Amino acid sequence: MRKKKMFDETFLQYLKGFRFTCDVWAMPEGTPIFPNEPVVTVRGPIIEAQFVETMILLTINHQSLIATKANRIVRAAGGRGVMEFGSRRAQGYDGAIYGARAAYIGGCIGTACTIAEREFGIPALGTMAHSWIQLFPNELAAFRAYARLYPDNCTLLVDTYSVLKSGVPNAIKIFREEIVPRGFRPKGIRIDSGDITYLSKKARKMLDEAGFEDCQIVASNSLDEFIIRDILVQGAQVDSFGVGERLITSRSEPVFGGVYKLVAVEENEEIVPRIKISENVEKVINPGFKQVWRLFDKETGKAIADVLTMHDETIDENKPYELFDPEFTWKRKTVRNFRAEKLLVPIFNKGECVYKSPALKEIRDYCKEKTDALWDEVKRFENPHRYYVDLSVPLWEMKEKLLKDYSIK
Repeated sequence: MRKKKMFDETFLQYLKGFRFTCDVWAMPEGTPIFPNEPVVTVRGPIIEAQFVETMILLTINHQSLIATKANRIVRAAGGRGVMEFGSRRAQGYDGAIYGARAAYIGGCIGTACTIAEREFGIPALGTMAHSWIQLFPNELAAFRAYARLYPDNCTLLVDTYSVLKSGVPNAIKIFREEIVPRGFRPKGIRIDSGDITYLSKKARKMLDEAGFEDCQIVASNSLDEFIIRDILVQGAQVDSFGVGERLITSRSEPVFGGVYKLVAVEENEEIVPRIKISENVEKVINPGFKQVWRLFDKETGKAIADVLTMHDETIDENKPYELFDPEFTWKRKTVRNFRAEKLLVPIFNKGECVYKSPALKEIRDYCKEKTDALWDEVKRFENPHRYYVDLSVPLWEMKEKLLKDYSIK
């Protein structure tokens, strides 16, 4: 018996000749974003707008999740390099490859995923594996073979057997016998287990006494921003970090909750706002066709707040502007001497791409610049200061009217 098609022939023929004709606006990649802001806006025939829903959410949510986690880890490292080491723990091939890309945007200096270097030009970084050492009769022989292969970039993994009794002493011996005689300096050692703070302090002392003050110490082993922050406070002598599973899976917060909602329909060339109301207050959407503005203090260069407006509103930098909390409306602040920046920029016009994506290094630099423009209090890992996302008066009034119109008495 022939199975009935799920879709009728007319629809299938439509798909065969399908062409995307929507307009799309989005925040440039690398922009810090906040709850309740439209990150991407799609305007066009409803069927086309709904076709792209899943892919938009998949892309934005995953990439934002990993870039955010990476940025937190990089900031915790306090200027020390962070390498992305997560491929073996990533949730699928794309998770590893595109996760490496997102981690680089978030501030990582490179990745152990070599495909990411081929595809995106991200520096491929890494050190030797424990299995390399185990293949040889002893640790010293393994170190010697590696040093002869990579005399100009020799980082030795010192924790296969014993960091302080075997690993570091053998590394020092190899540096003296194989690296220095060839005219090079040792690159570093890596510690991948044990008490990183204690071991790095002891290893630093041993390396310095041996005349290798310039030899770096790399730490890995299930690190995240909290562990890195704590071991540095405790005085760990670490120059760079390799961070894997807790970065590539964003273990502490593995879901980024971006949503895709209908906020307006176009009737007779007029944009009519729509609203979704929920028993969960946080799920009540901001209706209408909107723009997002970020206001910067001209004196400090720091971001003051974001403002959601109607798409055709403007914010005049030459006049004082009153901000108010959309929930607690008595909380108000008038800002002066500020710069207003539109965050949503055109990406597609009638289905044609009108945006040229910058090089990945430029996106990474842009991300750092915009993150640095946020106050440190906003970026605290625990109990961060609230960054305000306010509504303009016309948008707030429109939302309030819709809430009243759709409330069931």
